[in-house]
Amino acid sequence: GKSFFPPGLREGIGGSCRSYNTSVSGQEVLKLEDEYIGLEAENLGFEAAIAKIRCEFDMARQSFLNIPDALKDIPKMNPEGIYVNKNLRLDNIQVYGFDYDYTLAHYSANLQSLIYNLAKEHLVNELRYPDSCLGFRYDHAFPIRGLYYDKSKGCLLKLDFFGSIEPDGCYFGRRKLSRKEIEEIYGTRHIGRDQARGLAGLMDFFCFSEACLIADIVQHFVDAKLEFDACYVYEDVNRAIQHVHRSGLVHRGILSDPQRYLVKNGELLRFLRMLREKGKKLFLLTNSPYYFVDGGMRFMLEDSLNSRESWRELFDVVIAKANKPEFYTSEHPFRSYDVVKDTLAFSKVDAFVPNNIYYHGCLKSFLQITKWNGPEVIYFVDHLFSDLRGPSKAGWRTAAIIHELENEIQIQNADSYRFEQAKFHIIQELLGKLHSTVANSRRSEAYKSLLAELNEERQKARSTMRSMFNRSFGATFLTDTGQESAFAYNIHQYADVYTSKAENFLFYPPEAWLHVPFDIKIMPHHLKVSLCVCVCVFSCGCSCGLEMLMKLWRIQRLNYIVGYFYLERWLQDLQGIYLSKVPPSPGLC
Repeated sequence: GKSFFPPGLREGIGGSCRSYNTSVSGQEVLKLEDEYIGLEAENLGFEAAIAKIRCEFDMARQSFLNIPDALKDIPKMNPEGIYVNKNLRLDNIQVYGFDYDYTLAHYSANLQSLIYNLAKEHLVNELRYPDSCLGFRYDHAFPIRGLYYDKSKGCLLKLDFFGSIEPDGCYFGRRKLSRKEIEEIYGTRHIGRDQARGLAGLMDFFCFSEACLIADIVQHFVDAKLEFDACYVYEDVNRAIQHVHRSGLVHRGILSDPQRYLVKNGELLRFLRMLREKGKKLFLLTNSPYYFVDGGMRFMLEDSLNSRESWRELFDVVIAKANKPEFYTSEHPFRSYDVVKDTLAFSKVDAFVPNNIYYHGCLKSFLQITKWNGPEVIYFVDHLFSDLRGPSKAGWRTAAIIHELENEIQIQNADSYRFEQAKFHIIQELLGKLHSTVANSRRSEAYKSLLAELNEERQKARSTMRSMFNRSFGATFLTDTGQESAFAYNIHQYADVYTSKAENFLFYPPEAWLHVPFDIKIMPHHLKVSLCVCVCVFSCGCSCGLEMLMKLWRIQRLNYIVGYFYLERWLQDLQGIYLSKVPPSPGLC
C-alpha cells in the first residue's frame, strides 16, 4: 500500500535498526504512521482556521462600509451628564461644598500661558536658570492632565489603568520615545511599585503649564549638552509653580485683566440659588486668598447679581487660605478675617457667622462647629489628590469637576471616532482569534501575512483615534486602544461622581438617585460602541442581532438616571420596533 512516511523516513528508521542490529515491530510502525497522519491533520486544521479568519477579515473590511449607517442608531453620551462611580442619593445630601479655582471659577486657555511665563521668569531670576529659557513659549497642544514625571529618568509618561506606559505616551523633553527606547530605559512597559515611588503625578488643572515647562527645560539641557539631574528639574519647576500661586503673582495677573482669563457664568448663579431655595447649606473652602475669590466671583456674576446683592449671601460659610491638603489633617484654628482692614482677628472662632470670612482652620474644627455629618455633605473639587482623598476622612461624598470631559465626550460621540473605534475592536477580536489558533513554532506564511495585515489595520485605526484628541498624548481618559488611562483610574478611585462643571447638576432634580450603570467598562461615560456596531453591522436584521439589542435595552432601562438620557430614548425607540419580534426575558420587563 501507499506509505505515509516522507521520502527517506522509512529507510532512515530501517538503516538505524540495522546499524544497531535491532528490529521495529509492525505495531510500532503503525503507531508512527498514525502520529504522522495526526500531525498532517492538525496542520490542515490550523490552515483551515487561518483561512476562516482570513475570510472573516475580508468580510469585516467589506462591512466597514456599513458602519456609518449603523452609527446613526447608536446612542450618544451626554457631554453635560453626571457620571457615577459610587451610588449617590441626592435627597440625602443637605450640604454642598465647593472649591473655587476650576470648580466655581471657569478660566480661559490663556491662564496656562500666564502661569507658564511667571514660573519661567522665577526660574531665571531667582533660581539662576539660563537666560535662554526666557524664550520658551507655552504650547497648548503638548500636555494633557494626568501625566506622570519620572524624577529619576526625566521622562513624561502617560500610563494606562493598570500602570503600564502607553507605547506612544513617553517623552524625554519634547521628543517622543520609541517602544524600543522605552524598553531599553524601563526594561518593560509596566511600572512596578518601586518605580512608581519615583513618579510625580500631574493631576490638577495647574499641571498643564508645569508639564510643558518641565519638558521644555529637559529638552533645552539636552540640546545644549548640559548635564542635569531630572529630580532637580522637577523640584525647581514645582517650586516655581507654587511660588507664582502663593506669592499672589498669578492672582494679581488674573484680576488685572479678568476678561482675558475668567469666563462669566450665569448658570452657576442659577445652580447656587436653586440649592438655597431647596433649603441646602452651602460652603466655600479654598486655598486662594479672599481678595482673589471676591474679585473673581464679582466679575463672573456681575451680569446676574443686582447692585444690592453679594455673592457671599449664597454661602453659609466662606473659608479662604485653607492650606489644603494640610487642612484635612492639621489642628490649626480658624481666624476671622476683616475684609475692610485686611487683618485677622485673635479671638477664638466658636461659630460661623453669616457673611463673615474665615481663614486657615482644619477639618476637625469645621465638623465640630457646623455639626454637619459626613454622608450628608458633598464637596466639589478639581484636584484629585489634595481634595478628593482628604474629604473621605470625614465621610464626605465627592464630585470631581473635569473640564476636559465635555470635549472628550463630544469627540467620542462623533461618527468619525466611533467608526475608527468599531474598526479597531473588530480587528482586535480577529487578532485574538489568530493568536490563539497556532503555536509560534508552526506559524506559516499565510499566518504571518494575515497577522501583518491585521496589525497594520489596527495601527491605522489607533493612530486616527489618537489624532482626534491631543497630538502628543491622545485622550485624557483613554489610551490609544480605547482602554482607561491612569487618570481615569484616579477618578474612579477617589470621586463618587464626576462631571464637566458643577452647574450640570441643574439638569438633575435635587431628589434624584444617581446609580452606577450596570453595563459599563470601567468609566461610566464610556459606551461600548463596538458591541452595538458589531450587532448592527453583522446581524443584518437577524434574530440574534435583535436579541442582543433588546438585551442591551433591558440592562440600560435599569440605570437611565446617570447621564444616559440619550441612550434611554434610543433604546425605547428600539423597544417599539423590535419588542414584538423578540420574546421578553422573565422578570426584566
